[in-house]
Order: sequence, then C-alpha cells, then structure tokens
Amino acid sequence: MNQELLKRIEALEKKYQASGQDLLAFLDGLLYANYITYWDYIQLDTLLSLQKPRTDIPDEEIFIMYHQITELYFKLSLHEIRQIQAWDEVPANALMDKIQRINRYFHALTTSFGVMEKGMDREQFLQFRLALIPASGFQSAQYRQIEIGCTDLIYLVEADKRESLQTSDLETQLANIYWRNGATIAETGEKTLTLKQFEEKYQKLFLEEAKIAKDRNIWQRFKDCDTDAETKEKLISALRLLDINVNVNWPLQHYKTAVAYLARRPADVAATGGTNWQRYLPPRFQKRIFYPELWSEQEKEEWGKQWVETTLEELK
Repeated sequence: MNQELLKRIEALEKKYQASGQDLLAFLDGLLYANYITYWDYIQLDTLLSLQKPRTDIPDEEIFIMYHQITELYFKLSLHEIRQIQAWDEVPANALMDKIQRINRYFHALTTSFGVMEKGMDREQFLQFRLALIPASGFQSAQYRQIEIGCTDLIYLVEADKRESLQTSDLETQLANIYWRNGATIAETGEKTLTLKQFEEKYQKLFLEEAKIAKDRNIWQRFKDCDTDAETKEKLISALRLLDINVNVNWPLQHYKTAVAYLARRPADVAATGGTNWQRYLPPRFQKRIFYPELWSEQEKEEWGKQWVETTLEELK
C-alpha cells in the first residue's frame, strides 16, 4: 500500500477513535455517498428560486436580486466582525486582515449597487415600488449590526444628543440611535409603519449586539491591540477607509441611486416606507463617523460633503 495513503488512514483512525467512532463505518458511508456537485454545494437551485416578485413588472426581479446581493455582502462583513469579537487577544496582523476584507466587501458592494443606478427602467420602478409599501431598505438589520460591531454605540446616537448621552446606558443610547430619524414622517416627525415593524422585530437583537460589542467592537479591539508604530499607522489607514466605506461611500451610492429614481423637480417621490431619505441618507446631516479621533475637525465638519456636491453636479 502507498505509504502516504497508509499515513492518512492511520491519522483518520486516530481521529475517529478519539471521538468514539468507527472508521470503517465512515469509510462505508463514503463508498455509498454520491460525489458533491457545484450546484448542490452552493444550493444553486434554491438560490435562484429566492426571487419572488409581487408584480409582473419585469425589472422588479432586478431590484430584488440587487438587494439580495447587498445582504450577502453584509453577511460577509458580519462574518469578519464576529471573528474579531471572539478573540481573547488581538493580533495586529489578523485585525488588519479582517478590516481589509470588510473594506473590500464594501467596495464591491458599493460598486455593485452603483450598477443599479442605471440598471432598471425608471417607469417600471415607479410602478412596482407601490406594491412594496411599507417595506424599505431601511429595514436591513445586518447593516445596523455592522454599525454596532464597528464602533462604540455613542457614535451612532443622534449627533445633537451625543454629548448629553455620553455616559448613558446602552438602552438609552439605542433609543436615541441616529437611524430612527430616518424612518419618521417628514411633516410630523411620527414613526412610520416601517420603523414600528423594524423595532418590533429587531430591537432586542440590537440591544444584545450592543452588549457584546461594548468592549469588543472594532474600535475597542484596535485600542486593545499592542503593536509597533508602523503597523498602528497602517491600521489607522484601514480604519479610516472603513469609516469612509460604510458611512460615506455606501450610503451616498444608495442616495445617488435613490435620486436617480425618486427625485423629481419640483417635488420628490416619497420612499416606499415613507422614510425621510433626502435627509437620512446623506451622512453630512447625521455625521455618521465611527472613529472621530482619527479625523481632523475640518474633515469631520465636511463629512461626505464633497461626495454629495459631485453627485448633484453630475445630475444637473
């Protein structure tokens, strides 16, 4: 018998003996098992069946797929955040690797969503969107989980309340989270049904996430990381890029796409959930900044401004 093959068999036997299992039974199972296929491994048939339009308007399926792609990129990002949170100690190189992965996911996500800016027929969109009320991309829980996993919760509190709530408990800070203002009725300030549904389903989850992330979010993990000056500077650059990717590039690409389909002169079309998207998406209003200590006062003051000005200039 080939010596390498014999070594593998002996190693397998030790592995299964250690767990009280019979190697021969597993080998018999291997004989009976069918070969794995690509389509079975990634559950391709299931994946391609997950688009369930509510209308017969063709481009609705495009809309669904782009949002499903978005959620998969969010899941990839959360996969990295979960590993960062699980560490007992924080290895600098591993932290850098995880942050860079998230940055690549958000770059791909932003680029992918940018395709949708010209990826649907506007008249079709304005028709099928009426069947989606009150659903809204605002209700993406994974994006909120990413935010909570990236920074201290206080930096997600409404900008004008952060100073007064600096020492408040997590429940209070979560009750004053910036995104709540994004799903209020513009004229009255009342909660939309979109927000009521969202909070009913996810509020407890967000509080649990905040408790886990309190000492283990990416910012805290960075501060726990013992590294040399050169590596620290590289980490800071990666964190700054993460801040831009999550809080500027992604929401403003979403904003740009919304403008393309919803903006009209002299009035704007309301979002499906009744969200105040014109003031909610642009980060210059909310000052969504994960790592304010890494930015100058001028950079924070002009947060997202250049991106918006460029976008509006393109639309003229």
